[in-house]
Amino acid sequence: MNKITLLFISIVILLFAGCKPDASSDNETTFAKGADISWLPQMEAGGYIFYNENSEEEDCFQILKDHGINAIRLRTFVDPSDNPFSGHCSKDETVAMALRAQKWGMSVMIDFHYSDSWADPGKQRKPKAWVGHDFPTLLTDLYDYTYDVMSALKKAGVSPEWVQVGNEIPGGMIYPEGSTDNWPQLAQLINKGYEAIKAVSPESKVILHVDQGNNNERFRWWFDAAKANGAKYDMIGLSYYPFWLEGRPDYTESIDDLGANLIDMASRYGKEVMVVEVGGFDSMVQKTYNMLVAVQKKVREVPDEMGKGVFYWEPEGARSWSRYPLSAWGDDGKPTKALKAFLMEE
Repeated sequence: MNKITLLFISIVILLFAGCKPDASSDNETTFAKGADISWLPQMEAGGYIFYNENSEEEDCFQILKDHGINAIRLRTFVDPSDNPFSGHCSKDETVAMALRAQKWGMSVMIDFHYSDSWADPGKQRKPKAWVGHDFPTLLTDLYDYTYDVMSALKKAGVSPEWVQVGNEIPGGMIYPEGSTDNWPQLAQLINKGYEAIKAVSPESKVILHVDQGNNNERFRWWFDAAKANGAKYDMIGLSYYPFWLEGRPDYTESIDDLGANLIDMASRYGKEVMVVEVGGFDSMVQKTYNMLVAVQKKVREVPDEMGKGVFYWEPEGARSWSRYPLSAWGDDGKPTKALKAFLMEE
């Protein structure tokens, strides 16, 4: 072999070595560092001004992106009021926000509340337009509404990567018919949502979402029942608000339970897992930062890359505007250090 041939081979080896994908950066692009920012249109319409760390006025999306956020979650209500705190989030507003997020290069999650306002563990009120309908009609209502919103997104050119059927539904949704007191009916409602989503966007992953992500007993009970009743879904979504647990304990007292539950859910049901809501007090910035770093670490530690991401709930929803104490924004209109937790590397 002559020197010219050896030189050529050496160059080829170097070129291929330089082009080889880096495993850590590959994983970085698939791990969702997300934020639910459904309040943003109301904040902007009311004149709220967002500032970056240099005290310069800047688009909230740019600030979020500069802090590592690569995915946006948006709630949608059936027939909402115009109340800035518990309304908005109509189909049209959701589509506009989803399109905006996509233009910023961010993945999109849609969160169907199946209500005219908040749905959560404490309340799952059916939309007023659906009141009085018998159960077969409710199934049609849910399918048609879900299909309509998904079709509007598709028409706008948005294909959500994830879609939630219900928001925090440990007790079910669309009460009383969809309560966990009647799991066969709840499963039928879930499946109508699943079918409508897949009919429009087959690649979207359907999430079922339960709160208290550190509570393995709660999750086993719920997802065992979902399996027994034939509920269809692709991914398990968890909420984790350690400072809202009974007694408001430090997150260090429950973070290992969260990690163990994430691993158990992935192995027990063969589903990907994601923390779709997390938050910490804005008055405890360092502790919230530490908690967010720890949560991301626990999700990444789920074997076989089954842990897919972490979403902060309304980081931009500054208390001065929303009265919500768990944002990651200060009274000065700037993000707090807590949001920098999403800049962490694996």
